Amino acid sequence: MAKAAPFDSLLTRLVEHSHNMALLWQGAALIACLLLGWLAMHALRRQLDRPGSPYAAARDPLLRLGFPLVVLALTALARTGVKLAIGEVHLLDVVFPLLWAWILIRLVTLALRYVFKPSPALKAWERLASVLIWIIIAFHITGLLPLAHHALEAVSFDVGESRFSLWLLLQAALVIVFAIILALWLAQFLEARLMRLEQMNLSTRLALVKASRTVLLIIAVLMALPALGIDLTVLSVFGGALGVGVGLGLQKIASNYISGFIILLDRSIRIGDLVTVDNKYGQVAGINTRYTLLRSLDGTESIVPNELFINQTVVNHSFTQPSVRIAIPVQVAYDADLNQVRELLMQIALAHPRVIQDDEDKQARVYLTAFADSGINLELAVWVRDPSEGQMNLKSDLNWEIWRLFKEKGIEIPYPQRVVHLMPADTTRT
Repeated sequence: MAKAAPFDSLLTRLVEHSHNMALLWQGAALIACLLLGWLAMHALRRQLDRPGSPYAAARDPLLRLGFPLVVLALTALARTGVKLAIGEVHLLDVVFPLLWAWILIRLVTLALRYVFKPSPALKAWERLASVLIWIIIAFHITGLLPLAHHALEAVSFDVGESRFSLWLLLQAALVIVFAIILALWLAQFLEARLMRLEQMNLSTRLALVKASRTVLLIIAVLMALPALGIDLTVLSVFGGALGVGVGLGLQKIASNYISGFIILLDRSIRIGDLVTVDNKYGQVAGINTRYTLLRSLDGTESIVPNELFINQTVVNHSFTQPSVRIAIPVQVAYDADLNQVRELLMQIALAHPRVIQDDEDKQARVYLTAFADSGINLELAVWVRDPSEGQMNLKSDLNWEIWRLFKEKGIEIPYPQRVVHLMPADTTRT
């Protein structure tokens, strides 16, 4: 009698119990499944690429998952037929878990790409997931998976009345990661739905999105651990330590997170607003849970902690209205015709397309501000509705035109000057 193998291996079955003719039939069936799967995907690709296809949005997931799923289904049918015909399906038994691994890797890749933005870190996580899945399948095919399971179970330790092993911790890590990915996927789905509700304020939508993501993550972890038989009361010590850490060392971070939700809910700062805080001026490009991103007009970006928007005075240049007043200081000589200067300045202001002209309360004005040492100080005040387009470029356009017209009309922009009176010599002194 042949000695029993020390472990159940699909490769051992394939080598010891298959015959050449049986392998040939199974190989032919597998090639046929691959060919039919390729033809099915070719027809599906043609349908998806047709103009106006209702499934065009799902093209990438369908094509990436379609081929291994079709081949798996055809292989399952072929396996049943070959088993009825010749009784041996060891080659197809080896192919089956490989197809499942292929499908699982595609699913994990699609889930990660849907949840996270493309980045080098995302590619690294995809490679790590693929390697782990292939290692598990390799252990399954070679029959080493039960041995690895027993080895991981043998390494254990006790925490109170609970017993933890490396196998349980590995399971917990995988289940928690899967639950977090599922929670993030649901959060992305809710975000897509909420962001389409244009009748709701943008800040409120963002607050709901961030709150839903946080709640889903907490629920995912709280549901994943009891599913593995881990008592949550065991984590009470860690929860107490975390509370002390938040109270002592992480209070600033916690304050920024809470401030972020307050900003989104009270709508004092909105995306697109022009604000000045902590001597930083710029447009609000994004409001995150910990910080707010300010993009200045020169393209630089400032990461401002949310706590500053709560504890400091914030100048919001477009809180109730998007219009902004811009002042252009001008100085002319004392012998200049001020009426002519005012007409030229109004002409320059009204000729610029960004200057508001259809609002009586926001018409361009010319003010005489001071009689200075070197000349008469004037101010050209204009209003614009698009401050996000920049103020420096508008000031530059107006100043160039002022310089051109003043040169053309002979209006002097004076240099700094002083008038010195020489007193006559005192002839009475000897």
